[in-house]
Amino acid sequence: MDAAEEELERRSKFLSNLIQKKKAIDEKQHVQNDGVNNVRVRASDMPIALQNKAFNCARENLDSMKGEKLDSKRLALALKKDFDASYGPAWHCIVGTSFGSYVTHSVGGFLYFSIDKVYILLFRTAVEPLEH
Repeated sequence: MDAAEEELERRSKFLSNLIQKKKAIDEKQHVQNDGVNNVRVRASDMPIALQNKAFNCARENLDSMKGEKLDSKRLALALKKDFDASYGPAWHCIVGTSFGSYVTHSVGGFLYFSIDKVYILLFRTAVEPLEH
C-alpha cells in the first residue's frame, strides 16, 4: 500500500468509528427519552441530565392539563422558572405546535424537543452585569 492508500484507509476507519459512536449515543438517548414520555429530541447541545429534567417537567405540566386545551404560556413559564431556579438566570422557553425561531444561546444550554405534538425550545443566554 502506498502512503495515499494508507491515509485513505485511516480516514475511512476514523469516520466509521465516529458514525458508530454517534449511532450509539442516539440509540441511548432514544431509549432514555422516548419510550413512555413520547419525547423526540430535535436538536440539542444540553447535557443528558438537564434534558431529562426538561422532559420530566414538560410531561408533568402537560399531564396536569389533561382534558384542557394546551396552555403554552403556562408550560413555557413552568420550564423557565424551573430552570432559572435550578441552574441560574437567563433561561428562555418557547412552546407551541408551530413556530419558527433563530436564537443565540450559551454553550450547553440549548434543547429543542417535541413531546406528544407540542414543540418546546428551551435555551439559556449569558447574563452580564450593566456597567455604570
